[in-house]
Amino acid sequence: MATGAQQHHVSFRLAAGLLLLVSLLAPLAAAQPPWWVCGSTGSYAENSTYQSRLNQLSATVPTNASRDLYAIATVGAAPEIVYAVALCRGDTNAPTCESCVAAAFPEAQQLCGFDKCVTVFYDDCILRYSNKDILADSSNGNLTMIMSQQNVSSPVKKVFDDAVAMLLNATANYAAMNTSRRFATGEQGFDSRFYPTIYGLVQCTPDMSPAACQSCLGDIIALTPQLSGRQSGRIIGVRCNFRYDLDKFFVGDPTLRLQTPFVPAPNNGMPTSTPGVISSEVCVIFTGTKNKMKIVALPVVAAMLAIAIFSLCFLRRRLAREHMPSSDSTKPEDFEGIGSLLLHLSTIRAATDNFAESNWVGQGGFGAVYKGVLPDGQEVAVKRFSQGSGQEMQELKNELVLIASLQHKNLVRLIGVCLEEHEKLLVYEYLPNRSIDTILFDPEKSKELDWGRRFNIINGIARGLNYLHEDSQLKIIHRDLKASNVLLDSDYTPKISDFGLARLFAGDQSQEATNSVVGTYGYMSPEYAMRGHYSVKSDVFSFGVLILEILTGRRSSGSYSFDESVDLISLVWEHWTTGTITEIIDSSMRGNAPGDQMLKCIHIGLLCVQDNPMDRPVMSKVIVMLSSGTVSLQAPLKPEFFIPKSGTYSSTFPGSYPRASQSTSKSQSVSSNEVSIAEMESR
Repeated sequence: MATGAQQHHVSFRLAAGLLLLVSLLAPLAAAQPPWWVCGSTGSYAENSTYQSRLNQLSATVPTNASRDLYAIATVGAAPEIVYAVALCRGDTNAPTCESCVAAAFPEAQQLCGFDKCVTVFYDDCILRYSNKDILADSSNGNLTMIMSQQNVSSPVKKVFDDAVAMLLNATANYAAMNTSRRFATGEQGFDSRFYPTIYGLVQCTPDMSPAACQSCLGDIIALTPQLSGRQSGRIIGVRCNFRYDLDKFFVGDPTLRLQTPFVPAPNNGMPTSTPGVISSEVCVIFTGTKNKMKIVALPVVAAMLAIAIFSLCFLRRRLAREHMPSSDSTKPEDFEGIGSLLLHLSTIRAATDNFAESNWVGQGGFGAVYKGVLPDGQEVAVKRFSQGSGQEMQELKNELVLIASLQHKNLVRLIGVCLEEHEKLLVYEYLPNRSIDTILFDPEKSKELDWGRRFNIINGIARGLNYLHEDSQLKIIHRDLKASNVLLDSDYTPKISDFGLARLFAGDQSQEATNSVVGTYGYMSPEYAMRGHYSVKSDVFSFGVLILEILTGRRSSGSYSFDESVDLISLVWEHWTTGTITEIIDSSMRGNAPGDQMLKCIHIGLLCVQDNPMDRPVMSKVIVMLSSGTVSLQAPLKPEFFIPKSGTYSSTFPGSYPRASQSTSKSQSVSSNEVSIAEMESR
């Protein structure tokens, strides 16, 4: 006789079968059913510990997924441990994501009964839970292939298939190599006589490395011959997926737009109008992938053409920059493509009351900053560069060229520029809470920064930095990330500012060297301070220092003399190794913040300030570590590098860097805490 659990199991199976039957008989139903895969790792009993822990996950994972469109979690311990992974489509919003994942939990149990391992695929999200460690499993799992029953016209079938392959390969390459979310959409023009446009979407889980994502997508794109001639198709796995369709199915503008391929002239009897709407789909389940052949010929040709065009534009801009005047004779036409940003000097003078002292809000090495109000009522911060300084002129050019092309919620927004008479002015959005250092290191104001705000600031800086390194069209190394260069808006959202020392890297460039070191003591990475080598890992080091400052409320001043107090990094390391880290946490947070989260942030900070740049994580990995409660962190290595306040760079470890008694031959000028040496090389 069957047990109660077995009877429920059978009833769930029957319900799932009926649901599938209904979905096939009623294709026009408003609610589209999901596709699912029931596992074979065992079953659990009703009201068991496993089910209870599954219910715990269903209460937390949807909300967590809505924050970053991705969530991983575990509950319990073996043998009743439950792992869960939720991935929402990259163009969905937070409410849609949360709603989809929340609905997936009960529906997964309805579809697969008491199976311990279930994967459910929706248009907007994917949910997988299991009693096996799926978080450590990099395989793409069972694949679900979905295709339209509507075929493309026979005469253009080959061209259509090639266009789909080119679209998916180009979009996959962009998603894997140029975004931290591992998501991209694409648009491929075709022929209005048949199908005006083909739309595509690809996605990997964001914890995958660029190479792993590219490989995963390559494996499933290699299966597109099995979708040959279909007007729409998709292959969904637990790690990566793609979709193409003749109807635009994603939200927003496409990430990529590909040119229309050549389509032969129509023969007699060939249709000359766009076919009707897709009416139904067929679902096929695969348990493995045997065909590993990748379709790369057309994308390679397209990539080579794109590189050639980029190189010509790059050379043109480089020649233009090399011939830029370095004196006050600079004219607006020296800055290419800023016409829409130009503001009249009279407008800025009126906005700042002719740079009145009462509107002065700050001073930097470049000059002064004034608050102003434009005629439309918008508050702005006006950066007024010093007169007659070649260094400031170079920084203005550098900052304008870079910041004008960047758009991200965690980067300060450029509103306008003025280059009239002898004035050189940059106009930014005004951020009322000014820079972090003005609050963080003030005993009274620091109380405004509770744990929630500090964590959001850390997370926001990480996302802004990751955008510079990976997600923007340009690859940018900031080179001067510090507390005074991170501004806070009225909601304490952080925005990275001051790109005067930033550097633009080519897409495949990973490191550069300079003979003139620029930046701020206390934030410089060892390889940069000692040898002038900078890369994205140099910014990661500075970010790690910022984390330690934000959590301790102490400055990293760059003073490492033996007769003075120990430097911040060494102080944190000492307390980390002795288990007394809470003693140096900012007193305003003690007892009012989750200890485990603070320890994790300190841990991440120490990983970022490791001496060897290869040991530091990239920013996309930092974001995953910050947002996940289950990712295991490796043990940080002891930081050994130090910089005496005299400006002589030294190290306690021999070999890669000069010994303590040696000074570098780098050109440098030290004033206060700044190394203010202008250097901008055209690239």
